[in-house]
Amino acid sequence: MNDLKVILVQPDIVWKSPRENLEKYTKLLKDSGQSADLVLLPEMFQTGFCMEPETLAEKMNGDTVRWMKRTAGSLNCAVAGSLIIRENRRFFNRLVFIDPAENFTWYDKRHLFRMGKEEVKFTAGLNRLVVPWNGWRICFQICYDLRFPAWSRNQDDYDILVYVANWPAARSDVWNTLLKARAIENQCYVIGVNRIGTDGNGILYSGNSLVIHPKGTIIGEIQDSIETAKTFTLSWDELRSFREKFPVLRDRDEFEIKF
Repeated sequence: MNDLKVILVQPDIVWKSPRENLEKYTKLLKDSGQSADLVLLPEMFQTGFCMEPETLAEKMNGDTVRWMKRTAGSLNCAVAGSLIIRENRRFFNRLVFIDPAENFTWYDKRHLFRMGKEEVKFTAGLNRLVVPWNGWRICFQICYDLRFPAWSRNQDDYDILVYVANWPAARSDVWNTLLKARAIENQCYVIGVNRIGTDGNGILYSGNSLVIHPKGTIIGEIQDSIETAKTFTLSWDELRSFREKFPVLRDRDEFEIKF
């Protein structure tokens, strides 16, 4: 099994400006000069965490998804991140995954952030998403989902757990702690990709994008408040060896989530 190279994009998102943000990401990825298997962008990467879907939502054939397809093709890698999508008069905080052949799938955020009134504007998703990619199984979730361990519980069906987020600096200790906890309890790599800067609501974000080893140690990070795209490599052999030597997933509890 091959190792997986992942580029984390940690941007200062331009508030409510998809065009400027897509131009920014194109430049950051070009300047990084790195090749990878997967590019990860934060939550609502085209607008910032904004509760104005009526004016900012796009369709699945809109400019942002087309940009993702072009980027995946030009870099010969998969691209994933969440954006505001309109569908049948409803709005979704939707993570879209696109591969170089323009095959795509998506995950609609399950846990909507009620403290920001996200549940007033958006419709919650019902299904988890696990994507097979380059021999790895990747589970994608979005920001506030991080606080709900049952939703992310590994039923031996994934190897990497990804959180794309707009997670405020005021709760950065919680971010660090929960990312490590999810890695330990699910015996998987965990990636958290976050933004920096101040949004249109005056909320400060410090970034602190992280890659966590299945043992719970930080093996990769992007410095706080730095806008960049940085590459990290996940070792398949390390994951396989740890799971064989310490097979906790074999003793997992079986359960069913009911809505």
